[in-house]
Amino acid sequence: MFGRNDKLLAFSKLAFVLRSDIEDVDARFLPARQAFDKACVSASENNVWFTQDNVSNAIKSICCMLQQSGMEDFLNRYDNIDIVPKTVGVIMAGNIPLVGFHDFFCVLMSGHRFIGKLSHNDPYLLPALADMLCTIEPRFSDFICFTDNILSDFDAVIATGSNNTSRYFDFYFSKYPNIIRKNRNSVAVLRGDESFDALTRLADDVFLYFGLGCRSVSFLLVPANYDFTDMFKAFSKYEHLATHARYFNNYEYNKAVCLVNNVKHYDNGFLILKESDVMASPVSMLYYKEYDNLSDVMSFLQINEDKIQCVVTEKAFMEKSFDFGKAQIPSLMDYADGIDTMNFLLNI
Repeated sequence: MFGRNDKLLAFSKLAFVLRSDIEDVDARFLPARQAFDKACVSASENNVWFTQDNVSNAIKSICCMLQQSGMEDFLNRYDNIDIVPKTVGVIMAGNIPLVGFHDFFCVLMSGHRFIGKLSHNDPYLLPALADMLCTIEPRFSDFICFTDNILSDFDAVIATGSNNTSRYFDFYFSKYPNIIRKNRNSVAVLRGDESFDALTRLADDVFLYFGLGCRSVSFLLVPANYDFTDMFKAFSKYEHLATHARYFNNYEYNKAVCLVNNVKHYDNGFLILKESDVMASPVSMLYYKEYDNLSDVMSFLQINEDKIQCVVTEKAFMEKSFDFGKAQIPSLMDYADGIDTMNFLLNI
């Protein structure tokens, strides 16, 4: 029997192979690891936003997710029931590298068959990673496939896309058990007394993956008359983004729009800060809103709950929030849109 413990062990080995130096990889897994490394290069060549640093960050995040104790704690939350394997179609976004890995993990660990529909923005990484997993544990081969065609012969669907594509997903997949995810953004709440170290860690939440992830902070809630001087100094660790052509083109365009329209903004040479009530800021911009008291903050978060992926703030300042620098390092229990994927899969 291909049980959860066997699968857990395989994912644990996968993390070990991923984080090992190439010369330390077991000879049995070396060809698959080399193929994955080539896929990482292809991913960067195919998508200018998938820099080698960002691909490496995504891999490190997955390795953290696959720590043995964390996986065991995660699985212990669910009854180890016997299920009839079904086929789950997963339509993945391509905004950041390997963004569909969590769904991939959950489908396989729940005992179902995974059929993946990849984004053209990220067609290389997950298939290469899946091949490595199947090399480590060949029994997974019967449970994993990818398709370039329209999904067919499936029993349930998990689809991630924009607010626009979600309407099509709702229409086409309404008769199947489904999880349909829409656009979400992340918010940082500042009190005004954050240390320079905290602001430096916030920079990771803002700039990793060029701010393209749903867990990327795109909106700040700051006290009235907040001074951005220290924040801009802390953000200088990412000033190298000005050398990225596509990012800097976005910056120059957004700066020009602000100047032409005489819009009040702050500019540090690679980031535009602008006051707004809209949470979804474009690449190279960060929106902010001032507040007078904590009740204003809580009211804003409550009203916009269905648009927020995660809230980032000083540790222990707010329940169900992430400490600065942690937004892009989710655990297995940090479900997208707050929907328990494993529970869904175990009950289809």
